[in-house]
Amino acid sequence: MTKTSLRNWKTIRSTLSAPSLLKPYERDKMTEQENTLAYSKRFDQDGFVLVPDVVPPELLERVIPRMEAVMNGDYETGIEPRRSWYPGSDPTCIRKIDQVHLSDRTLLELVTLPALGKLAAAVTGAKMVQLWAMQMLYKPPGGHQSGSVGWHQDKQYWTYWNGQLFTAWIAISDVTEESGPMRFLKGSHRWGFLNSGDYFGHDLDALKQSIQVPEGENWEEVPAILPPGGVSFHQSHTYHGSGANVSDSPRLSFALHLRTEKAEPIPGSNDYYVSHLDDPSYCPVIYREE
Repeated sequence: MTKTSLRNWKTIRSTLSAPSLLKPYERDKMTEQENTLAYSKRFDQDGFVLVPDVVPPELLERVIPRMEAVMNGDYETGIEPRRSWYPGSDPTCIRKIDQVHLSDRTLLELVTLPALGKLAAAVTGAKMVQLWAMQMLYKPPGGHQSGSVGWHQDKQYWTYWNGQLFTAWIAISDVTEESGPMRFLKGSHRWGFLNSGDYFGHDLDALKQSIQVPEGENWEEVPAILPPGGVSFHQSHTYHGSGANVSDSPRLSFALHLRTEKAEPIPGSNDYYVSHLDDPSYCPVIYREE
């Protein structure tokens, strides 16, 4: 890695250790059950919900150096993840590496965190939640448009599934308005499957013009501002994208793609991501109702 990127990793570690960021964001004065019900209602109404303080700081501090190690090709288990970025690739683009939980035990610990599985089930009303794909993401600073992600619905790319699918997005660094947060279109899960937009597009304004908002609906963007350890959940039809990171630090995160007991692969599909559902090392069940 370059000297600049090494310095950025150190910046993230020192920021995470700051007492002001380790203090949990204040929540409404409600019980845990009342908070969970409110999150579930918001998920149903808006198509997404933001939840602070899910991943403990101690685990975050262990995750960050393991992210750096995996990006540099250091695989604790000896298993290589599915890489689309390598050291020496374009430094202005998002670094996306899939299935890193196969390569590192600390990252596996993160994605199978019991509190995360329990919350995912409570938000969605699921009796079972299973991880079927995941991505480790590093959005570089510098404000480059190539670090943007175009407006899209996840369902555009999940053609091998039927049923209830959703994503849990874990903030590892502090996600601010300047760091290129995900932006959700509030209520867009009600628009149905429009099959327009492009994850790989970088011009969000141009992509916006290609998306036909149904009559009576509005284009309302909500930035997913989260503290380290915060998590957003969004439905597979919810439109989202993200702009460039104009801050001076990288934005670190994980995207966990999840299914409930109401989702099944389309019969006859042999895609990689539905070929290992019976293998808990690839696709761990992170919650099951007792």
